[in-house]
Amino acid sequence: LCLGPAAPPTVRIVHSGLACNIEEERYSERVYTIREGETLELTCLVTGHPRPQIRWTKTAGSASDRFQDSSVFNETLRISNIQRHQGGRYYCKAENGLGSPAIKSIRVDVYYLDDPVVTVHQSIGEAKEQFYYERTVFLRCVANSNPPVRYSWRRGQEVLLQGSDKGVEIYEPFFTQGETKILKLKNLRPQDYANYSCIASVRNVCSIPDKMVSFRLSNKTASPSIKLLVDDPIVVNPGEAITLVCVTTGGEPAPSLAWVRSAGPLPEKTVLNGGTLTVPAVAAEDAGAYSCIANNNVGNPAKKSTNIIVRALKKGRFWITPDPYHKDDNIQIGREVKISCQVEAIPSEELTFSWFKNGRPLRSSERMVITQTDPDVSPGTTNLDIIDLKFTDFGTYTCVASLKGGGISDISIDVNISSSTVPPNLTVPQEKSPLVTREGDTIELQCQVTGKPKPIILWSRADKEVAMPDGAMQTESYDGILRIVNVSREMTGTYRCQTSQYNGFNVKPREALVQLIVQYPPAVEPTFLEIRQGQGRSITMSCRVLRAYPTRVLTYEWRLGSKLLRTGQFDTQDSTEYTVSSLSRDSYGIYNCNVINEAGAGRCSFLVTGKAYAPEFYYDTYNPLWQNRPRVYSYSLQWTQMNPDAVDRILAYRLGIRQAGQQRWWEQEITVNGHIQKGELITYNLTELIKPEAYEVRLTPITRFGEGDSTIRVIKYSAPVNPHLREFHCGFEDGNICLFTQDDTDNFDWTKQSTATRDTKYTPNTGPNADRTGSKEGFYMYIETSRPRLEGEKARLVSPLFSVAPKNPYGAANTAYCFSFYYHMYGQHIGSLNVYLRLKGQTAIENPLWSSSGNKGQHWNQARVNINPPTSFQLIFEGIRGPGIEGDIAIDDVSIVEGECMKSDQPANNLRSGAVGTLSHIRLLPAIILMSVLSHQR
Repeated sequence: LCLGPAAPPTVRIVHSGLACNIEEERYSERVYTIREGETLELTCLVTGHPRPQIRWTKTAGSASDRFQDSSVFNETLRISNIQRHQGGRYYCKAENGLGSPAIKSIRVDVYYLDDPVVTVHQSIGEAKEQFYYERTVFLRCVANSNPPVRYSWRRGQEVLLQGSDKGVEIYEPFFTQGETKILKLKNLRPQDYANYSCIASVRNVCSIPDKMVSFRLSNKTASPSIKLLVDDPIVVNPGEAITLVCVTTGGEPAPSLAWVRSAGPLPEKTVLNGGTLTVPAVAAEDAGAYSCIANNNVGNPAKKSTNIIVRALKKGRFWITPDPYHKDDNIQIGREVKISCQVEAIPSEELTFSWFKNGRPLRSSERMVITQTDPDVSPGTTNLDIIDLKFTDFGTYTCVASLKGGGISDISIDVNISSSTVPPNLTVPQEKSPLVTREGDTIELQCQVTGKPKPIILWSRADKEVAMPDGAMQTESYDGILRIVNVSREMTGTYRCQTSQYNGFNVKPREALVQLIVQYPPAVEPTFLEIRQGQGRSITMSCRVLRAYPTRVLTYEWRLGSKLLRTGQFDTQDSTEYTVSSLSRDSYGIYNCNVINEAGAGRCSFLVTGKAYAPEFYYDTYNPLWQNRPRVYSYSLQWTQMNPDAVDRILAYRLGIRQAGQQRWWEQEITVNGHIQKGELITYNLTELIKPEAYEVRLTPITRFGEGDSTIRVIKYSAPVNPHLREFHCGFEDGNICLFTQDDTDNFDWTKQSTATRDTKYTPNTGPNADRTGSKEGFYMYIETSRPRLEGEKARLVSPLFSVAPKNPYGAANTAYCFSFYYHMYGQHIGSLNVYLRLKGQTAIENPLWSSSGNKGQHWNQARVNINPPTSFQLIFEGIRGPGIEGDIAIDDVSIVEGECMKSDQPANNLRSGAVGTLSHIRLLPAIILMSVLSHQR
């Protein structure tokens, strides 16, 4: 049984960046402290197969933090110029669909120290301008910081401490949590008039230097006072220039002056010069309250304000009220008629109206009564009441609105009163409702309005409380036409047109309804689907209609390319299927199903292909096979095949390789014999790679259909170090035997050998006839027990030093590892094989781990031992010669993997076992080919 290497994700966070400090907190995750403005770099190291998806997220940040709304999907999270609001807990989540996602977090603490500020207050009212003798004065020092700031005070060069001077008290107000330090000078003495310094310190964390601020206290020290050299309010015409002048009338030290606006920022065109603010050409949007603020950190800031009012006249309208006392919509001789005019005026108190009849001025009289409506009821409105209408009263009445200050154009409104002045009527032309249109067209909805004068028409939705196409709840039209550009299906429905009282009769609104029907082509699913299948197999494609208008008379047609395959009509069903019973080379391609109605067609597309899926590289291998050759290294490339049974059998892989930064790929084919199983791990060793170059590797599966999807990864040379042991595998294939060394204190050495290279005079009836995988070319380590070796002599092989992973903060137990190796003990004179564990710092003590003696037969056996080293460690293999020459002992395939060993009845799900079944499938090309390929590249 060959189990695949599919493995759920694991995750670790490592930092590379400008951390000041990393604390391993006892009961929670790590804390990473960094100075504001530096670059935060956190990397999420993951294992797992298939390669897990990585996602960084954050909590406990401010709402303005853009990282909050998004996620970062790279392994490395990099925030340059980090700001204080970006502190918080960062989570790295890895998931690949197997088991639970792996999540680790780290808290980022951003350290900073702002400049301190000193403010001065006195205990009795701010009314006193000067700080008289025998007054109590408070100097308050404030600085924002993380971690909390510590303050110290100086008077001149003298350090002030609590208790060092009876006239001085130093304390922190309880409500500020240490962000403030107050220096209280009780009953000012002559020596208290001095230069005071407040030093804020965060004790040099992250190399943040202390910061100092000074304040000179004298008998002239006073809070600021100002006055404005302008009117309040200032009323101006648009386009005029305004200058606001603010001057200080007191304050020591000299106050700073600033202008602010109550509603939002100052206009962009504003020119500031000290306390003078100029707006060169004022516009309506510049109106509002402007304030001048003076501050010198003594007492409270001083503030004075003025209002800018920009004159305006706009939106002139009128309405006619026929006989307010009778319920009649028509104007009649002998009855009363009221004409009303309305404008929007700023400022409203400057508004004046005048009335004219046929161009001549009108004065208020008993029969022609001119009034202004109460501004609270209807602002900016004037009325002309014609009592007892006579035939001679017919004519054109004009109301003119103007502002007293001048400079603004008047608004003139004409209203005609005659026998033809009749209330409005609304109709919809017969062919204009219902209106049928297509999505994307431009359409005009029409209401014909009759009557004189013609009022403004208001359009709205009648069937639901939704906005009109322009976004407003109502749309005004002067000609009764509503024009909609780029009609969409949501606009289907009933629209109401109704008369407004404006520019017409003040009577009950007239209304009419228009129905709009928007046709649109069918919406279908799937719009695109890729189907992969091998030759000779069947596939079925299905295209479903989600919605369409009109829904009747839907037809469909199936095509392969331009060739028509089948047509039909929908009756009651909402989907159509097409089946290819046996795929051939000719039946691969793009199948389209077009579903058609009056408005157009919707299309389902299916790409039917025999392309193989991409292979997935296995990243968790202990990859570089270090060699003690000075210029080259090897690399163990491992992968699994995604969905190997989905298409035809994979015949070979095309392997491309190129040095990073080069253009040209060097390619070769790796033949595959037999079927690849799902999850099966395939291994191929790349040799003769030049140190320390990185390479891009491209792998493409090939079937009888042709090339499948490629996968690319970068392989990098890594120097032989092992910072935190996760996995170690050694088959003794490379020149430096994985950094194992011979012990100087033993009697003889272990020897590296393969069956193909062993001496022709080897001792028969002892030792292996192949390496652990059955390969005659593969290497192993063995002890040669022929003469001159004597019984009891020892050969000792010492592993490199392994660093263990950091302790889990939640548990006290050390990390467990599964240590395994294969041993071969065949021959009548076999002695003993012992394995010892040596801890760092305890070189004199060797803990026995495993031991075996005597003949075990002509085959390889596996030993597995759980180890829990508390610190860095080494392993020692000790071979002891037996009583004669037929006593060769061999070892191979040593591995150390994080986590406990599986029980012996479970198959070993590690890389080696995954590789066994696979290597038999693949005829590995001789390394010479790749060596020659790479030598060309050089």
